Amino acid sequence: MEEYFPILVALSVAMLAWGVIEYQSAYQKSGQLPYVMANLRWACDYFMKCHTAPNVLYGQVGAAGPDHAWWGPCEVMQMARPSFKIDATHPGVGAWVSYGLGSENADLPGFVSLGNGFGQAGFERAGYLPGQFQATRVSANADDPEKMIRHLKNPTLRPDDQRRQLDALQAFNRGYAATAGDDPQLEARVRAMETAFRMQTAAGEAFDLRREPPRVRDAYGPGEFARGCLLARRLVERGVRFVQLSLGGWDHHANINAELKKKCEEIDRPIAALLTDLRQTGLLDDTLVFWGGEFGRTPVSENADGRDHNPFGFTMWMAGGGVKGGTTYGATDEFGFKAADGKVSVNDLHATILHLLGLDHEKLTYRYSGRDFRLTDVSGTVVKDILA
Repeated sequence: MEEYFPILVALSVAMLAWGVIEYQSAYQKSGQLPYVMANLRWACDYFMKCHTAPNVLYGQVGAAGPDHAWWGPCEVMQMARPSFKIDATHPGVGAWVSYGLGSENADLPGFVSLGNGFGQAGFERAGYLPGQFQATRVSANADDPEKMIRHLKNPTLRPDDQRRQLDALQAFNRGYAATAGDDPQLEARVRAMETAFRMQTAAGEAFDLRREPPRVRDAYGPGEFARGCLLARRLVERGVRFVQLSLGGWDHHANINAELKKKCEEIDRPIAALLTDLRQTGLLDDTLVFWGGEFGRTPVSENADGRDHNPFGFTMWMAGGGVKGGTTYGATDEFGFKAADGKVSVNDLHATILHLLGLDHEKLTYRYSGRDFRLTDVSGTVVKDILA
């Protein structure tokens, strides 16, 4: 299988727990996601005609617990463990993918995290994997890379002087490692300093959204999430293996009718522009886009105008490399409360993502604390019905 360059659009979304088909029709009728739904309809219709459909509406997924600290976006984006608790020991999906696929661009990180979603730090970690595979977090709150990344340029030293300074420091570090033995933390710092030095040149170009034509920036719209979607496309173009983009503010225990509409408007146009942009640039064929959230919302009200957490059934979708377009998979029960048909566990979801990226989830292991660990731990089955 070919290797794909993944984009992960990871949102802390707390949506209503409808079945996939009901989810589509409800949002088409409400008009809350007109750009995304229109884009997905185009993708399904167009690619079904061409017999190479890369888009899929994907669900239903079931989680292990109802609380943010138990599951939430971190469980989708972190290793699924028997305890199903968020911790600093286990790596996130992005770290596992970076570890499995390596980097295509030595001047940029292999794993970049954008946005401000709930629990974001939890799925940026490398855990027991070498530190070089953890995420590099970058703010997307400006168009100027020097405002996104602190100290991008050294105001006092020229690049050749910096290179000599870094070489001397690395020589000291290697000497220490030779006498004190292997130190993963030190090795991670050494690699981080090398990447940071090279990023001074590469990041200035890659993260500069002002280089995009006005029509492209207008298509994505304003705001940090929109800039993040555009940045994701630029980073994937330049060989960054894994980009995750998070957005918080979806925990609607009250006032859901007004607040959900605002959040949908915030993500609708940028995601549609991202999918369109990837198609027009030819990147959609070898890029996997995954959209998901922390859990669903109950089909009954809470606090009169809200919905409580529902980990028992909710919708996710994928687009791009390797997935079958025009497909819905699974459904909730008639109440929209639990996944009833085509249930997909978090382990199954992880196994399928890795498969689409050319990785075998049972063979991608790392030795730690006396045993070989996997992203999928001791279970997980690839959902073959959604594969192209």
